Amino acid sequence: MFTVKINGEEIEVAERTTYEQLVEPYQGKDGQLITVISSDGKIRELFKRVNKPCEIKFFTLKDDVGFKTYVRTATMLFLKAVFDIFGKEAAARCRMEYAIGHGYFLSTEGEFSSDEESAKKLKNRMQELAKRKVPFMKRAVPMEEAIEIFEKQGMKDKVKLFQYRRTSAVNVYECEGYYDYFYGYMMPNASYVKWFDVIPYENGYMLLLPTRRTTDRVEKFSERRKLFETLRKSDEWGRQVGIETVGDLNESICKGTLNEIVLIQEAMQERKIAEIARDIVKRDNVKFIMIAGPSSSGKTSLSHRLSIQLKTLGKKPHPIAMDNYFVNREDTPLDANGDYDFECLGAMDIEKFNSDMLRLLAGELVEMPSFNFKIGQREYHGDTLQLGPEDILVIEGIHGLNPKMSYALPEESKYRIYVSALTSINVDAHNRIATTDGRLLRRLVRDAKTRGSDAQRTIQMWGNVRKGEEDNIFPFQEEADAIFNSAMIYEIAVLKQYAEPLLFMVPKDTTEHYEAKRLLKFLDYFLNVTSEDIPNNSICREFVGGSCFKV
Repeated sequence: MFTVKINGEEIEVAERTTYEQLVEPYQGKDGQLITVISSDGKIRELFKRVNKPCEIKFFTLKDDVGFKTYVRTATMLFLKAVFDIFGKEAAARCRMEYAIGHGYFLSTEGEFSSDEESAKKLKNRMQELAKRKVPFMKRAVPMEEAIEIFEKQGMKDKVKLFQYRRTSAVNVYECEGYYDYFYGYMMPNASYVKWFDVIPYENGYMLLLPTRRTTDRVEKFSERRKLFETLRKSDEWGRQVGIETVGDLNESICKGTLNEIVLIQEAMQERKIAEIARDIVKRDNVKFIMIAGPSSSGKTSLSHRLSIQLKTLGKKPHPIAMDNYFVNREDTPLDANGDYDFECLGAMDIEKFNSDMLRLLAGELVEMPSFNFKIGQREYHGDTLQLGPEDILVIEGIHGLNPKMSYALPEESKYRIYVSALTSINVDAHNRIATTDGRLLRRLVRDAKTRGSDAQRTIQMWGNVRKGEEDNIFPFQEEADAIFNSAMIYEIAVLKQYAEPLLFMVPKDTTEHYEAKRLLKFLDYFLNVTSEDIPNNSICREFVGGSCFKV
């Protein structure tokens, strides 16, 4: 017998008891599904067995690690259904592409049809497997055996990925004859996937799942066509250059062909920026370019590069930081925890912003504010601005797409740009890289270089940053006149050398250590790439240093 501590209570547990049996009395309390646990600070899947006295902590869909475990398990269940209905080749070719709201897009690449009838078959098969509680069996196998398994499955992308792995063994999941590899944890059986839907979408399907805010239901799918098209174009470019997965990227690094890929992608981004600039100039009445995007999306670099393109077209751009229109610290709203909520719209002096912008639009001379973040007060230092016929403002801020922020300005005077790092490369066909992971790595590196913030602090703040994005940025992204993808196919391989030392410094006895450990495991898939050959105007330079812009 072992003594196990749960929620402050000590209980006696028999040897070989699984964590699933241990947490069963707690499942569903407060409406939450427990997906994985930690035992004395180490994350354990529920099918593992208790082997010593320990203290248990639960992770549910409200927790990042718990939520990702649910998504991963639901993905394998979907792929198992594809395997059963359409065959081995179809499952191997099916690709987990990207998240659109609470939907996860899986393309079929023409291997099988995408229609209502097929979606119903897939959903019904998933429900059958869940009803039977079909187990997901995990087994550590030697690397050579894993390669043999996935060669037989037709999963060439996994074979290529393993060729660049230093480990001698690989964890393989098996479900009634279907084998797959997943980066992360899995729930014990199909019955844990309680809430999902499958709908046909374009050349594939949307797997609809709960969110961390709505953990016990699936909401109706909300179309985000502009975002989807931007992501699809990024995928098409990856296919054109032959880099769709981390295995492809590592192969390019080893062959010495990556430098050309870097130059091509930088050129493509510059061409997109030039296209946006031309579109702005074509609209004669545009005076306000509103740039918004989530944290570490490259807004500052984009504003500088866009300004250069506008200058080549005869315009006189002026950068404006929306942060200079913060209300004074004492007037800042408080969040539910009693802390200042700098992310909400109420933290902005909307009336003053609109008044100044209307005066500029009328051709008046306006003294522009500057916000002193140290003392939390708006200040004036005699910086004036007056707009002539060719002058145009490039305004950067998280509320740039929210119509309430610029309610008084004529619509024809505004051009809205949404920018984000929409990662298109996958670990392999069935393991997508979340765009949030790319942005978090960017922020870790930048905060350490420019703000003196360690990785633990950056990870600690990330949840609130994400909440602010979900409330204030993502709901308005479809309102943009243009969407710019700032992600570079090579950048994680560059960020790796800067991020790893920071992540290793996160103390093991902290909550943030779980995320640091996950990111370190993730970075281990990538070979290192030096930053020496990256152009000094690259968006990547905003985070690793060496930019020619003041970022």
